[in-house]
Amino acid sequence: MVDARPVALPDGSVVHSDPEIHSGTPVFIGTRVPVQTLIDYLEGGYTLDEFLDNFPSVRREQALAFSFYHVAF
Repeated sequence: MVDARPVALPDGSVVHSDPEIHSGTPVFIGTRVPVQTLIDYLEGGYTLDEFLDNFPSVRREQALAFSFYHVAF
């Protein structure tokens, strides 16, 4: 079965902000998971795999793309 959830917007963004989702808090495309949650996990010493296990709606490609530009592993 192919996962039809979007990974990115046409411009390549993997994060977006919509006032209807968490009052505009930036979330991963196709999810309601705030990107701050990934940052908090990594800063807290958790691994990317632990984050993905706890937030399966976020795709690995999204987390890696975001972290490549915004977070130092």
